[in-house]
Amino acid sequence: MPQGGIDEGESPVQAARRELMEEVGTDKAIVIAELEDWLSYDLPPELAGTVWRGRYRGQRQKWFAMAFTGTESDIDLNVHHEPEFDAFKWASFQDLPGMIVAFKKPVYEKVAAAFAPLAADART
Repeated sequence: MPQGGIDEGESPVQAARRELMEEVGTDKAIVIAELEDWLSYDLPPELAGTVWRGRYRGQRQKWFAMAFTGTESDIDLNVHHEPEFDAFKWASFQDLPGMIVAFKKPVYEKVAAAFAPLAADART
């Protein structure tokens, strides 16, 4: 689930597409849904002064659901000069909250609950 900032002049959906390319190495996806609300989390105190060079205390995020339109060979985690991930795997929405650090879990629970029906619709 790629995440990142929005560059100057970028819309949230443009940023989501750019982050997908930078972090996962593919542009083979279409946006199928957008959460209406922005979601936020705060860093725990022990990280607040060190993560992001201490400039930010958390993140406010706009979430999009995308349908992958490619094949696994279209994913290249090494496309960016400093890869953020060394592996990927497909997971169900219900499993996502258990795969993230505790301080981000409430955000992932909301995202999973909102987008899970889309995955169920895709299977029918």
